[in-house]
Amino acid sequence: MTSGKVVSAGANPGTATRFDELVGAFVRLRNPALTAAFLRDLCTSTELDAMGQRLQVARLVDEGLAYQEISRRTGASTATVTRVAQWLHHGEGGYRAVLARGNR
Repeated sequence: MTSGKVVSAGANPGTATRFDELVGAFVRLRNPALTAAFLRDLCTSTELDAMGQRLQVARLVDEGLAYQEISRRTGASTATVTRVAQWLHHGEGGYRAVLARGNR
């Protein structure tokens, strides 16, 4: 189901299995209200905010804004902006897929 890139050398062998289970859980929900409830149960408010911030950063990078301006608008560090931009342009296509679907 996944790319296999989840587990790094020496990492816990259960990581890829847990990742696959998590992906499967999201796929099976298919309902925005249930997905939101699952996310609230699964993540802390800080984790949810960080993920939301990264998506906002990805959208602004995709729009071509300067990294400093993105940092100013979102509160993300320029290191986070750079990392998100790297994944947007050279990652596995997840950010690109979400942005293409008009997730706002």
